[in-house]
Formats: sequence, structure tokens, C-alpha cells
Amino acid sequence: MSGQSVAEFMAYWEAEGKAYVRRGDYDWMASLVPGQRVLEIGSGLGFSSAALIGKGLAVLAVDSLPECLAVTRERCPAGDLALMQADLSALSDEQRAAIASFQPDTVVCWLMGAPAEVTGAKPSEAGQQAVAAYREKMHRLVAELAAELPTVQCLHLVDRTVIPWQAKDIGRDTLVRYHNDKTLLGLPFAGERRHALYRKIEDAAATMGHLRKSHPSLKGVVPTLASLLAERKK
Repeated sequence: MSGQSVAEFMAYWEAEGKAYVRRGDYDWMASLVPGQRVLEIGSGLGFSSAALIGKGLAVLAVDSLPECLAVTRERCPAGDLALMQADLSALSDEQRAAIASFQPDTVVCWLMGAPAEVTGAKPSEAGQQAVAAYREKMHRLVAELAAELPTVQCLHLVDRTVIPWQAKDIGRDTLVRYHNDKTLLGLPFAGERRHALYRKIEDAAATMGHLRKSHPSLKGVVPTLASLLAERKK
């Protein structure tokens, strides 16, 4: 659930973001980012921007919601941060030029989300499919933008999923294949197994105990962060 309206979405992610910070998840994601100049697609409420800035990186954060950008600015009063309100599916020539002039060497897209009024999500299986379709579409747009920017050498994608933890090594192959065959298909980037990582979402894993008892098929399944760093092909 991410909230139907913008206000509900922001309230949900304020709580979620604080949990990610408390567990050290954002710092973990930031530790995997190479380079010095980062184009961040989807700043959310600024928790991710703060982690990148805390690593000493210069950040251009793009989000379609002005409310999110305002909170990001408040959360990151110091550091090398620029903000841009833009819809990734409808970037103007001026916006593309501004992004190119920033000369990012890495593009990151972490925990892609949006209000349900944008994704079309509803509390049903169809709603989950709508969220998955939205995420797939946005990841592809992010990858296409990265491909257009000659300074970009890496693309870092992180999202939530659930996997049988004992099968995480097989999951790494699945993660690489998924992004190479969909997100990165025909583009000058490729993911490799050594750059595919999982991290348990500890608090969420604990709350799944009652579900496992009632659904034996979920035994061993845990919520995770799935990270893939794709590199520009030589």
C-alpha cells in the first residue's frame, strides 16, 4: 500500500523512509554507488538523497511531485544538491539539456513508487499488477535516459521483492536476467551476477511470521531489497 492520494503516499513513505534509515538500508544502497555525480530519479521524501550526499556525492534529484521535492530540500539543507521537477515520460528539451549539463556518471533509481492515483493500484491482485507494470515502465525510461547521457557509466536499480532466502544465489541470476532482458534490452548497459545483491528487510521479515504459519508455501520467503548495478558496455 502506498496511498491513493499524494498526501497518503507521502505519509506512508515518511514512516517507511524512517524505517529504512533506522535499519541502515539507505546507507547500504549509497555504499554501492560508484562515481561522484549522481542523477537520482525519484527523490521521494529525500531519505535517499541524504544518504548519497552523506557519502560526499553531488546529486541532481528529479521527481514529478513538487511536494516531494520540497520535503527533500528540507531534509537536505547542506550538501551538493540540485532539484528538478520533471515527468520522466515527458522531459522537455530544456530539461534534458539541464540533466546533460550536470554530467552525471551514475544514475540511481531506488524503491520506485507513486501514489495509487498514478499507478492505478487497488487493494487487489490487479492493483499489484498495475504497480509492477508501472515500475517496469519507469525502470525502462530511466535506463533509456541513462543511455542518452554519454557521461553515465553506471545505472543502479534497487527495489523491494520477496524471495526464499536459501535460494538467493539463484535469485541473483534471475535478477540479472530480468533486467538485462527487459530494462536494459538493446541499450548499452549490462548487469552481471557479481553486481546483483540482496539485503533482508529485517522488520518486514519479522512481521511475516504469521503468514508463514497459515501459508506453508511461504516458508523461507523473506522481504528483501534487490540491488543491481549495471555498467556501460565497453
